[in-house]
Amino acid sequence: MDDTFGMAEEAPGTRFLLFPQSPFRTADPELELIEISAPPGSIGPGPSGPRMYAVNPLGKTIPFGAIVPGPSGPGMYLPPWLGEIQEPPAPDEDGHFVHVQPSDPGFEAVHLFAAAHFTLDVWEAYFGHPIPWHFERDYDRLELSLLPSLDNAHIGWGFLETGGTSEHGGEYRAYSLNFDVVAHEIGHAIIYSVAGMPVSDDVPGEYFGFHESAADLVALIASLHFGSVVEELLENTKGNLYTLNQLNRFAELAGNAQIRMAANTRTLQEFVSGWSSEHALSEPLTGAMFDILVDIFHERLLVHDLITPEMEDLSDQLEETPYYSDVMQALFDARYALDPEGFRISLLEARDFLGAYLAAAWSMLDAENLTYAAVEKALLIVDQETTGGAFRTIIEGNFRMRGIGFAQAGPRLAEADEGSHAHSVRTRMPGG
Repeated sequence: MDDTFGMAEEAPGTRFLLFPQSPFRTADPELELIEISAPPGSIGPGPSGPRMYAVNPLGKTIPFGAIVPGPSGPGMYLPPWLGEIQEPPAPDEDGHFVHVQPSDPGFEAVHLFAAAHFTLDVWEAYFGHPIPWHFERDYDRLELSLLPSLDNAHIGWGFLETGGTSEHGGEYRAYSLNFDVVAHEIGHAIIYSVAGMPVSDDVPGEYFGFHESAADLVALIASLHFGSVVEELLENTKGNLYTLNQLNRFAELAGNAQIRMAANTRTLQEFVSGWSSEHALSEPLTGAMFDILVDIFHERLLVHDLITPEMEDLSDQLEETPYYSDVMQALFDARYALDPEGFRISLLEARDFLGAYLAAAWSMLDAENLTYAAVEKALLIVDQETTGGAFRTIIEGNFRMRGIGFAQAGPRLAEADEGSHAHSVRTRMPGG
């Protein structure tokens, strides 16, 4: 785990092997050794810990969250799974799970558990306190469930359930092995906890776009806590983060298949007349946040004298032009070669600034009144309180470029489909 945010000094945690990026993008994917915050000996077979536990059900056909018949009428199908399960993988004699390899039948459960726990650890460090589950009135722990027949991954009332897809040449690709997918779902849970779940149907449409954006950002920031991701990112881009790279690919299922891009040019004006997909609606906000990350990275490079003010100004001037790549890549190549470690430190600093800012800003938001403009306002308050407004121009400029602050998303143009999170098992509550 690559970290500059204070967790490195804590007591040793339980060790796991994780795929930092989708194992389906290359023929020979690499695993990375990580530690979760739970100390060795505190994680039992399953894996099972104080915050969550994994199960691999046998014979389960109905996904959690479905509406099923019951003695008192239709109701939600919820954890725990009480049927038979595949033999749960156990820790080694030192309390770790590093011995569970991809060839092991229990690896999927281990990977799902480690990815979910690792993401929660990263974000609890940014928040500075434990993040309670939004379903804590009914469950103390999150049940992590594997259901291969489910072509989805979703979090809901007491569960995170993952399936897989066979769309790529008939090969089954488990979402449990895709860190971005799992981290994205934990992101939804974090937002439900800190910003609340909507209690009416009158919440602004931007609430749903915000949810998708925030979940993507949870995954993006968490992925930058893998040393191999940071190293590969910088080696491939030489610090020019606007090039197409693995940082801005989400839920990547193959080398050239991407669901959404963080580095995008979408604006909120495109949705003034209405919207039909919260995934698309999320892109202006996610794009603004990605640009803020890059701009803070550039500021940190300036602080460390790794780039010149003239180079930063040129980057801003050429950003939306066809000349950007040709001109800027050569400059980044030359500067990066002089001090790769300085670039790495600057990127980690930018990551931690944005992570801490987002945690503080999200804590100020309320689901019933959540707009993109409210997100900007919260970020500006955090910036003022944290640094005296060091990044005010960066925040305001990038939100203005996306139309946020003078445009608002219009109404939903179509009924939510099965790909929507707005009315799904993610937002469904027992009795609600």
